[in-house]
Amino acid sequence: MTRSSNILARIDKTSIVLFLLLILMGWINIYAAVFNDEHAGLLDFSQRYGKQFLWIIASIILAIFIIIIDNRFYFFFAWFIYGASMLLLILVVIFGKEINGARSWFEFGAISLQPSELAKFSTALALAAYLNTKRQDLTRLQVLIPAIAIILFPAMLIMLQPDTGSAIVYFSLFIVLFREGMSPYIFVSGLLMILLFFLTLLTNIVYLTLILVLVAVILVWFITRKWKLVIFGTGTFLIIAGIVYMLDHYIIQSIGNELIILISLILSGATYAIYIYNKRAASLLIIYAFLLGSILFVNGFNYAFNNILPKHQKDRVNILLGFKSDLHGTGYNVNQSIISIGSGGFAGKGFLQGTQTKFKFVPKQSSDFIFCTVGEEWGFLGSGVVIGIYLFLLLRVISLAERQRSEFARIYGYCVASILFIHIFLNIGMAIGLVPVIGIPLPFLSYGGSSLWGFTILLFIFLRLDASRTEYLV
Repeated sequence: MTRSSNILARIDKTSIVLFLLLILMGWINIYAAVFNDEHAGLLDFSQRYGKQFLWIIASIILAIFIIIIDNRFYFFFAWFIYGASMLLLILVVIFGKEINGARSWFEFGAISLQPSELAKFSTALALAAYLNTKRQDLTRLQVLIPAIAIILFPAMLIMLQPDTGSAIVYFSLFIVLFREGMSPYIFVSGLLMILLFFLTLLTNIVYLTLILVLVAVILVWFITRKWKLVIFGTGTFLIIAGIVYMLDHYIIQSIGNELIILISLILSGATYAIYIYNKRAASLLIIYAFLLGSILFVNGFNYAFNNILPKHQKDRVNILLGFKSDLHGTGYNVNQSIISIGSGGFAGKGFLQGTQTKFKFVPKQSSDFIFCTVGEEWGFLGSGVVIGIYLFLLLRVISLAERQRSEFARIYGYCVASILFIHIFLNIGMAIGLVPVIGIPLPFLSYGGSSLWGFTILLFIFLRLDASRTEYLV
């Protein structure tokens, strides 16, 4: 009893207050989003706000249960929890119920369970357990590759459902790898991939490829300051490109400009091999590898976007970038969302006074687009308060993570912050038209038991670990 009392005394009260504020605000805004005059009671369990209240009570009970469990449980059973979650992700693809084109749910009578929400905290536990065992030496490939596999395995299983939005969330854990010592080259490569992702959508693929080659040439000159080397390399590339182009134009007639550039780059790069080997010019090798990798990524993504990505997801991206307008079809949700938030003005229209909300203009307004209700009824001020609470919670989690004596607890804390951040950024960005609609919940605010329980478990495991930070796990 004394030990339990000590744990409760050491639990971070600030984080708990922020958690309670967010779930209360979520409940109120879900009530506003689906308000029905015939079912005005807050505890009407036939309505979404009544069901959400039950899930809130269940999540608080769950949080208490997590706190009273010995903190070593999460360390010793991390792999078992991860394995069980992966099994659920496999089973849901086979036996799950298909909703909106994705087989992501188990249905048990009136209760639905989404395994992808629970897999987030289990992946965080497994990653923390693995890196704790390997002492975070992420500069070694034999340590880094399994860590990446831990992250990507659930993401790939979720893509099979398919649920692109939930799969993207797992990539936020690469922030944790960078914090724990992953090479900055890999992290910068990830940022460059994001940049190339947008540039591929916004520019002509041939022009973008040539720009990448030009950037590589400039970098070579900047590092070596040898004009002869730059001119020789550029000239070799142009000559080979000319020969390949002539062969394609007059004989093959099926290569295409993108592939001509890629073949020419590979062949001309081979001429540098002897120079790089003799001079041990590792920097030139890195530049060439980045250039070749970037061009392969650009061409691969361009092919996947045009030939593999489902039409509705492609339309969402094109609408976001302004290449296509479909205010009554694919772009309807985002358009109505922006109108809803904008109509709230500075102070909002008031509780239950939102016309966009009242007349159900925004689909899924109690779940994926709950931020629209906040924007319309509480305005800029209310939206700022919600974002401020989220920011405070993120900073608090990072602060708690940094004070951990246990590497396992610190890594898990950064996983919590990363997952919460990507959810908040993508959901709010989706509601205001900054990112494509990918259908992920806003933590603690959106309607849904699986997401609320998933985020509750994610956060409170860390708070339990923090409460025992002076104790050793092993």
